[in-house]
Amino acid sequence: MVDIIVIGLIAFSILVSLWRGFISEVLSLAGWVVAFFVASGFYPYLSSYLTQVNSVYLQNSEYLRNGVAAAVLFILTLIVCGIITALLSKLIDTTGLSATDRVLGGAFGALRGILIVAAILFFLDTFSSASQTELWKESQLIPHFDFIVKWFFEQLQANSSFLNSTK
Repeated sequence: MVDIIVIGLIAFSILVSLWRGFISEVLSLAGWVVAFFVASGFYPYLSSYLTQVNSVYLQNSEYLRNGVAAAVLFILTLIVCGIITALLSKLIDTTGLSATDRVLGGAFGALRGILIVAAILFFLDTFSSASQTELWKESQLIPHFDFIVKWFFEQLQANSSFLNSTK
């Protein structure tokens, strides 16, 4: 049963990426990263302007102003990146590369699906007793994701200055 869910999640990710294409998938992911950096880097500037808004809550709470500023910047950046992604996707469609784009999108979707399943399994294993159930123990696929989770944390520990400074 667990294996069917794992295969279903990966297959769903592949189908979505086949439909959207590689360019859309990569630019969408890049848009989220850019939105995070824009929001985290520029929220203080917008937050200072929010003190002029006629709202008792915004004028009296720096945390709320910062949160609103970060959320606004994040959402606006996602919208701009979405428009850019749509325009580039139209360009790909008109060049005749849409079949290649979709096949590469499927490969991207497979990788994303595998990483999503690995993350879900990690959280289920860490924060619940799911790994003690018979369904988990009988799974043929779950042991293969152990490698991915271990590799990820080895890379994180080797490359994170934060984790290295806490030793």
